[in-house]
Amino acid sequence: MDLKIFIVLLFTIFAGGHSLKCYECVNVTGSCSGVATTCPTANHTTCMSATSITTVDGVTYTHKSKSCIIPKDCGNLSANVVVSKSIVSMQCCNTDLCNSHDVPDSSFNSPNGKQCYYCDEKSCLNKLNCVGTEDFCITAEVNISSLLPTVKGCASKTICDAGPQWNGKVSCCQGNLCNSAVSVTTQYLLFFLYPFIFCILIH
Repeated sequence: MDLKIFIVLLFTIFAGGHSLKCYECVNVTGSCSGVATTCPTANHTTCMSATSITTVDGVTYTHKSKSCIIPKDCGNLSANVVVSKSIVSMQCCNTDLCNSHDVPDSSFNSPNGKQCYYCDEKSCLNKLNCVGTEDFCITAEVNISSLLPTVKGCASKTICDAGPQWNGKVSCCQGNLCNSAVSVTTQYLLFFLYPFIFCILIH
């Protein structure tokens, strides 16, 4: 066998059997140092480090995490329904244990030109300026005492795409002020941004 062909085949065999290793941790406060973990499947070819900042009724929570993820799940995301807001700053890489550093906090406060409706105690036709990666409008019915029965606002596409992971469904649409009608099909939805972001980050 030609030596060059043999070397290529040998490299392919060893490369194909290699599983990515990433640091993995979940920590609400402080640094998230992580434990070296072998990624579970061939699809998880990316290491992720993320910091999320969630504000609910004026109280802010900071959540840091590291894990293996699928490449398509990598990206900054945010959601804002006024009474609750969450922003995730994420960095990804694809070499062993490359996600050792924590991601700095980021606010993504630059308006992106899109507007969506949001609800207060009087109306669900208040206008909200979306920022950063919030390119969809979102509507949901909730059964949580600290939130209004119906919430509306701005959201990133990643949040809308992850809807099936929730205990219920949300209605997302693309286009300015497209969430004017209440079109959610479920009567109650466990919709609370902090646990939701947590589920995305450890997915």
